[in-house]
Amino acid sequence: MKKYLVTLVPVLMLSFQPDSPSNGAPNINSPGTTAGVAQGTTLSSPTSSTVADLQPSISQEKVETLVAKLLTTYHYRKVRLNDSLSSVVWDNYLKEVDGNKAYLLASDVATFEKYRYQIDDALINGDLTAAYELYNVFRKRYQERSDFIKEQVKKPFAFTADENFNTDREKAAWPKTVDEQNELWTKILKNQELELRLGSRKDSAVVALMNQRYANLDKAINRVKSADVFQMYMNSFAEALDPHTNYLSPSNADRFNQEMSQSLEGIGAMLREDGEYIRITDVLPGGPAFKSKLLNKEDRIAGVAQGDNGTMVNTMNWQVDEVVKLIKGPKGTVVRLQVVPPNALAGAPPKEIRLVREKIKLEEQRAKKEVIEVSDNGKPFKIGVINIPMFYRDFEGARKREEGFSSTTSDVKRFVEELKVEKVDGIVIDLRDNGGGSLTEAINLTGLFIPKGPVVQVRESTGETEVYTDPDPSVSYEGPMAVLVNRFSASASEIFAAAIQDYKRGIIVGGQTFGKGTVQTLIDLNQWLPKEPEKVGQVKMTIQKFYRINGSSTQHKGVTPDVQLPSAFSAEEYGESSQPSALPWDQINSTRYEQSRGIDDKILARLRDRFDQRLKSDPELKQLAQDLADFKKAKENTVVSLQETKRRKERDEAERKRAAANKVSQVSAPIDETGTPSPTAGTATPKKKKDLYLNEAGLVLADYILAVK
Repeated sequence: MKKYLVTLVPVLMLSFQPDSPSNGAPNINSPGTTAGVAQGTTLSSPTSSTVADLQPSISQEKVETLVAKLLTTYHYRKVRLNDSLSSVVWDNYLKEVDGNKAYLLASDVATFEKYRYQIDDALINGDLTAAYELYNVFRKRYQERSDFIKEQVKKPFAFTADENFNTDREKAAWPKTVDEQNELWTKILKNQELELRLGSRKDSAVVALMNQRYANLDKAINRVKSADVFQMYMNSFAEALDPHTNYLSPSNADRFNQEMSQSLEGIGAMLREDGEYIRITDVLPGGPAFKSKLLNKEDRIAGVAQGDNGTMVNTMNWQVDEVVKLIKGPKGTVVRLQVVPPNALAGAPPKEIRLVREKIKLEEQRAKKEVIEVSDNGKPFKIGVINIPMFYRDFEGARKREEGFSSTTSDVKRFVEELKVEKVDGIVIDLRDNGGGSLTEAINLTGLFIPKGPVVQVRESTGETEVYTDPDPSVSYEGPMAVLVNRFSASASEIFAAAIQDYKRGIIVGGQTFGKGTVQTLIDLNQWLPKEPEKVGQVKMTIQKFYRINGSSTQHKGVTPDVQLPSAFSAEEYGESSQPSALPWDQINSTRYEQSRGIDDKILARLRDRFDQRLKSDPELKQLAQDLADFKKAKENTVVSLQETKRRKERDEAERKRAAANKVSQVSAPIDETGTPSPTAGTATPKKKKDLYLNEAGLVLADYILAVK
């Protein structure tokens, strides 16, 4: 979420950033992207191909040395360049080049093993030999596959043989022989064609789409330049330090800074290239995508169509800029997208969504309030809910001391006063999917609910620690409160939730948070290489770490709720702990702060017990927990049938489980195509569907109110 920046020196990034920038070169590592080779086809040696080799520039050699020096000197993790790190970097680079292990042969990989423990020396000396030699061999191997594919996809496969395909190649080995490789690729092609065929397409349409898909991939590979290879290689090094440290080539640095290619005018989303797909990295509050709940973070786009009747354009292997041009459009016009959700089971088809483009309204990105009613043991409770989609602050307005400048804290403070007038029994602060934002706002917002005191600690790589404090002794709200979080609540959200939990000021309810407890800075490399006539790119580097006032880091672990609700998002798949190079959790000294006496271990045990009772007795919660358990089990199976009759049954079952798992998402009112709540038949106002998680947070808060009476 690159739009949430806090300017320190020179720019510090505090928001939820689960992704690294696009590497420029297409990542063709997903199972759906690889191609088939016919039995009997022979592979020439890599050196016999006519594909022109890419070469490093003298400027890139200088940048390699500079980046190695910067990251080993100033990164928060004081890492040493040695053989151990060299091996990790080499594995990263192999994954970048051929992560699906389908283009290179085992013999190719073995040939390059001589470089495994030399990368550390190469980084110091500006030697890019290994990086370019490997990629040039890959290009030649790719061309050999491409020549075959053009013949192979001229006619459809038969899908009568009883055979299977494992869509997960992460732990697979590189094929040892051409025959082994041919078998693998043939199955991948058959899997792709069968997915298209199950979408009720005719054989002629399937053939056309397959040809288009691989024509797109050929174009993408042919566009790869030396700068793209260099960025892949340098990111293999940078991301060995932590997942939020990256090198950005000059062109991608411009994209990053200007946010042109990631900001989709008209639907309100941010995206980047991810293998053969374009992936949604953020959904902007207030836009059609956000209000419709049809497009979510981590969704992947496979096709785009204009209007209600326009032809769906297959965008597999397209560059992000090209897809942006298709999605952009005038306000009021329709765009249709083919989307693959992140929780899609193996073999599940894309879903089609319809959105009406509109201008994103700033006011709709701000906090909102509502009042819900829950009944606990037959007693009704009015619960105020304040939803905060991001921690926003008009820094320019604040600097100029403008009256009423936009800020999260001022909006929430106004809502709190209104809710007190409405005599609510308690307040829930809803931070689900809030990826972060202004650190200042996280601190000030905490101050609305506590007397003055420390809120968060920030530690430098040198070990120096600064305590950020709320200086205002006034408290806007002293009543019962809860904070609702999920796996995508990150950074500033975690700082607020952690402080409320440490002060024992409120109950934290929901799922384990993301665990983004680090701060990044952007470094313009031209400032270090002033004699270079052209731009040489930027480095985004982790330099600080957040700690709670009790001394525990928010990094990696995030915030553990007092009452944990069922979740579809596991720590192994999403969040900081899913990244192998993520900085570890640790602890420093606690600050001095005074806890509230309203919450203790006995009360928390009672709240958890009451929730456990509901989980066993409430039909909706029981069904939700069962659906999630079934879905998680189904996701573990990555093997699909290549026999059409069996595959259709698998697809139907996958769709049923995916639909059941979608119940975990926040459910809002019925909406029309613009994302505006639409009236139900025979009513003047829309009837709001039940949000199980928000309702449960209200019940937990009601339990607390009863417990302290």
